[in-house]
Amino acid sequence: MTSNEPADHLAGEPDGFERLWTPHRMAYIRGEGKPAHKDAGPGCPFCRVADVSDEEGLVVARGDVAFVVLNLYPYNAGHLMVCPYRHVADYTDLTPAEVAEVAELTRRAMRVLRAVSDPRGFNLGMNQGEVAGAGIDAHLHQHVVPRWGGDSNFLPIVARTRALPELLADTRVRLAAAWADLDTSAKG
Repeated sequence: MTSNEPADHLAGEPDGFERLWTPHRMAYIRGEGKPAHKDAGPGCPFCRVADVSDEEGLVVARGDVAFVVLNLYPYNAGHLMVCPYRHVADYTDLTPAEVAEVAELTRRAMRVLRAVSDPRGFNLGMNQGEVAGAGIDAHLHQHVVPRWGGDSNFLPIVARTRALPELLADTRVRLAAAWADLDTSAKG
């Protein structure tokens, strides 16, 4: 490359392919903010949520012993996680109250997602341990992933990238409002 070439060539030679750049995923790939071990506590991103505003932490709803938060690296728009406040890694170590509230918040998350974005199905699951696919294995979290027909395309396979139609902060606002509406209609 010579100094006379246009600046738009700094990122490579044009080759007819459109590129979808997702530099924010580098934090995930590098494991930034990920607890180093099971006793991470204060270093855990799920534990830190308790100390920040719902907007900053992307929290959709809070219960007594668990909360619902948007996934920073979602598989689909509206990908939620239900987490106990207590820093616990293994499902068998949850208290009966934590088991009950994680289950109830998961059910409510599904209802809210249906009301807001009309998914045709869900993937629910917990990855217990790094070898089982847990990105953060030190703090248990239940995934609630809404699914639609045709929501998977070539991007995850070819580019290891997902195209999401909405910013996480905007998704949080819509889901939190729907959660409050569900609370109101249940009481009335």
